[in-house]
Amino acid sequence: MANEHFYPEIEPYASGALRVDEPHELYWEECGTPDGIPILFVHGGPGAGCTAYDRRFFDPERFRIVLLDQRGSGRSRPQGELSNNTTDHLVADFELLREERGIDRWHVFGGSWGSTLGLYYAQEYPARVLSLVLRGIWLMRDSEIRWWLEDIRNIHPELWRVFAEHVPVGERGDLLEAYWRRFTGDDREAALAAARIWSVYEGSSCTLLPNEEFAGMFDDPDTAWSLARLEAHYFRNVRFKPDTLLLDRVELIRHIPAFAVHGRYDVVCPVRGLDDLRNAWPELDSVIVPDAGHSSHEPGITRELVAATRRIAETGSPVRG
Repeated sequence: MANEHFYPEIEPYASGALRVDEPHELYWEECGTPDGIPILFVHGGPGAGCTAYDRRFFDPERFRIVLLDQRGSGRSRPQGELSNNTTDHLVADFELLREERGIDRWHVFGGSWGSTLGLYYAQEYPARVLSLVLRGIWLMRDSEIRWWLEDIRNIHPELWRVFAEHVPVGERGDLLEAYWRRFTGDDREAALAAARIWSVYEGSSCTLLPNEEFAGMFDDPDTAWSLARLEAHYFRNVRFKPDTLLLDRVELIRHIPAFAVHGRYDVVCPVRGLDDLRNAWPELDSVIVPDAGHSSHEPGITRELVAATRRIAETGSPVRG
């Protein structure tokens, strides 16, 4: 699944558990060089967690790569936990980890939901962010959530049909509520089955061309459980007010060097999100990859992300000269 643009596989030189609000305990790790350029990897989802591939966008000889599984995600515990789980909690966790690891300022790298959190973190703590590298811009607006739940059928009607037909006809008028009832109900088997359908629906939509290996990651029961529950939780319960908040507050971060990449045929997070962001932020450097969808594993997307981190190593900024 990796392509030639990734750096070779590496293992963490440090890892641990970050204790935050009950009942959460968050897994973190560091890879690369302890005295290297500090960079925070912000994973997607919500709920996806970090993978071994996520370490490989950075030159391990130049970077101190910090990865954190967000609340309820990946190796953090409890898995899929919804309590004390909001955007404010998540960015506060980034700050706590930064302080505990003795980092003054760092670069921030995030895609999809990671771009949402990266922008929000930078707006909340601009003095701590050296630069932003973003992929698959998602601003958590009503229109983007509606697109995910309903309008992907304009591109992938067969995938959406499986997603919609998992619930009875009478519940299909509000798919989010229908799935939410299952995720939070007493029937554990029904909840797990619904989570798998939700997760595979997303994973199968991520690449321009069908990629069974990539989509198969979303069929993993643990991944599906945390991804589906947390996405539904954020879609339903945790929203920006107004939903244009990230665009409205761009003025707070216009001084931060930033680069964004987006696949032209991104079905999960349509490219309009990037277009709206760069219209609000003229200084944002960006690339639309003509032959890619949403996944960071598609060669054109990986190439641009790795090039951006290489520029940080060489010049201190991801922006192209």
